[in-house]
Amino acid sequence: MQLVLASTSPRRADLLARLGVVPARIAAPDVDEAPLKAEPPRVYVERVARAKALAVARAPGEVVLAGDTTIALGRRILGKAEDDATVRAMLGMLSGRRHHCLSAVCVIAADGTLRTRLSDTILAFKPLSAAEIEAYVASGEGLGKAGGYAIQGRAEAFVRFLSGSHSGVIGLPLFETRALLLAAGLALG
Repeated sequence: MQLVLASTSPRRADLLARLGVVPARIAAPDVDEAPLKAEPPRVYVERVARAKALAVARAPGEVVLAGDTTIALGRRILGKAEDDATVRAMLGMLSGRRHHCLSAVCVIAADGTLRTRLSDTILAFKPLSAAEIEAYVASGEGLGKAGGYAIQGRAEAFVRFLSGSHSGVIGLPLFETRALLLAAGLALG
């Protein structure tokens, strides 16, 4: 069996390597990631992970893995920050507050069986000063990241509390991913 990673995220590929897994191929799923009206964050992230996995063509003997990660502040979904103003606004909302990082993984086994698991990590940021927010925005690190931050970079210094999966916050919860790959019959290194 061969693994297809339905993601062009270098972070997901790096995290898979921690499990001793190198995808046979990488495919970019073409999926609308816009939340549906009044869609709860948990439902949203699982739906998008499934859609990504289903959007990739699977050849005989291939296992497809897809994931999606979002930040939830209450029922509010903080998706990928596309510009500096959004990074600034998101960090302002997260400053001094607890939030959830929801990371869903979907695996389609070679026999077509689809399984999804969700990792829910609770984080709390320290209160951020305007200067800290501006320095982070200037770094450019939060662009394209859910919630406007990357925990594997400078933003890790903002985290005063974390309960859950650190790898899930980066973008692929390894505990859940390993379980899904084993259930799909993939041999792990």
